[in-house]
Amino acid sequence: MNFAQSPQTVARQLIGWTLLVDGIGGVIVETEAYDMDDEASHSFKGPTLRNAPMFGPPGRAYVYLSYGLHWCLNVVCQEAGHGAAVLIRALEPTHGLEAMRARRGCHRAELLASGPGRVGQALAIDRSFNGLAFDEPPFELLAPRDEIELVVGVRIGITKAGHLPWRFGIANSPFLSKRFSEAAHGAARDLV
Repeated sequence: MNFAQSPQTVARQLIGWTLLVDGIGGVIVETEAYDMDDEASHSFKGPTLRNAPMFGPPGRAYVYLSYGLHWCLNVVCQEAGHGAAVLIRALEPTHGLEAMRARRGCHRAELLASGPGRVGQALAIDRSFNGLAFDEPPFELLAPRDEIELVVGVRIGITKAGHLPWRFGIANSPFLSKRFSEAAHGAARDLV
């Protein structure tokens, strides 16, 4: 996987890849792109101690605490200094389901990693992962084996720049954090 590309390209290309952390994880079914020129991005106002990994080399983890509760996992992309990243919004659990169930206190597979906070909890992500390379342990990325139907829509859960079509997912996956609108299905389907 080449992370030295735009966040929109990386967010699209990550769909269907399997992400494992210490052997636990699943298929990436939903992502969102964030860029330095984007008001919703943590990098919009420039580098800070919190967002420093976003300005580092591509292919590194950017981990932050959302609402003081949930660790969210992103992968840095584009060239160093650009402040771009892709949020891993949802996984289809395929590896280590029992560990994810124990971490989440939940049995239903559809709810184990359907949202960025749930992804973080299911994979036991915390600040110690911040800045780690996605192509080295404890991370592992496995290329898709099957063709997937990609759908594109606007980002969710944000108040600024929510109109941008920078959310990507597997069409009709039951593991999405939120279904894509019918308009997105009709307007932006690709086979990948």
